[in-house]
Amino acid sequence: MARTDVMVLGAGIVGTSTALQLAKRGLSVALIDRRGPGEETSYGNAGVIGGAGVYPMAFPNDFRALLGIAFKRSPLANYHLMFLPKVAPWLLAFRAASKPEKLVETARIMRPLLACALGEHEVLLRESGAERYLHKDGWISIHRSDRGLAALEPELELGATLGVRARKLDAEAARALEPSLNPVFRHAIHWPDIASVSNPLAVTRAYAARFAALGGVVVKGDARSLHRADGSWRVETGEGPVDAGQAVIALGPWAPDVLEPLGIRLPLAVKRGYHRHFRPRGNAGLTRPVVDPENGYALAPMEQGIRLTTGAEFADRDAPPTPVQIERVMPAAENLFPLGKPVEEQPWLGSRPCFADSRPVVGRAPGRPGLWLCYGHGHYGLTLGPITGRLIAEMMTGATPVMDPAPFSAERFG
Repeated sequence: MARTDVMVLGAGIVGTSTALQLAKRGLSVALIDRRGPGEETSYGNAGVIGGAGVYPMAFPNDFRALLGIAFKRSPLANYHLMFLPKVAPWLLAFRAASKPEKLVETARIMRPLLACALGEHEVLLRESGAERYLHKDGWISIHRSDRGLAALEPELELGATLGVRARKLDAEAARALEPSLNPVFRHAIHWPDIASVSNPLAVTRAYAARFAALGGVVVKGDARSLHRADGSWRVETGEGPVDAGQAVIALGPWAPDVLEPLGIRLPLAVKRGYHRHFRPRGNAGLTRPVVDPENGYALAPMEQGIRLTTGAEFADRDAPPTPVQIERVMPAAENLFPLGKPVEEQPWLGSRPCFADSRPVVGRAPGRPGLWLCYGHGHYGLTLGPITGRLIAEMMTGATPVMDPAPFSAERFG
């Protein structure tokens, strides 16, 4: 039987970063997952580090947008009809959290995490020898109408007070940064302090390799086997049982599978999302990610090609893929950028773990000594993995936390 100080369950970017942060602080750590580091949800994002503006993702408040979603014609979101009764309470809570005053509150709460995110990544990338994947060129949001830009004004005004830089550009100035974009939009915003990575999977694997170099152990096992045994937490793995005095749940959308049998039920929902890589036509290329918020997709330059990502799909986590949003966004995406042939035969599907208030849970598990939670990062998993990993590592080792962890406690749900 293997014994260790801490076991971290879940080897996505959040779990791997957490394990690395703990190992850096001198603890013996086992990182346990059924698959290799970074091979699930962490693989499929747009590669953005630092957030996507100022406000979190919000429930649509435009009637026409809601009507398009309801009739399954909108690229912004899709849903499985039979799943709606199950997710309805979460959607109502999400709508309540999307009121203007709540968006401002959440933006202020999340700003310390987002402001530290890039710096913490840079530390880990340097220590892991993976700096080549980091690109500090910002990212661009394009707006095809005056109305689309006007809707962004409150967010830009708040961002100015929080130190989030944003440059308004016309189409010509935006195309000076990204010449391959077609002039089919009127306005753009360049967010210069946002960074990106060209291979999120490789970044997670680099962090895992650094973790192993510090003496950490990566083991394949079933997190659902977590239980108390002889005063410790125990998980069954392919190499036998692993015991630890403390355990961290960093399982993202799979966290409820482990926590609910332990009596811990937090209001998590899953937003599924798709991506597909395309070869650019001719000599076209992108230097930085570009998002088209009015049409619900992003284009990001990756080592595999130009990655096209979609908005949210509300469906059972394990339901078969229904990648209709890829089809819905393709006309707008091809109108903006010369996409060529797809690289893969089928789109990739992943699941984002989201709380309605757009904050992760980082801290102690209620009523379970030695059990810690670090999940529910929503659209910011890649961004926040290293900084929330540092935050929980500091809490677990008794160090002074880099910021107040109270807003991210599970106790906020009552």
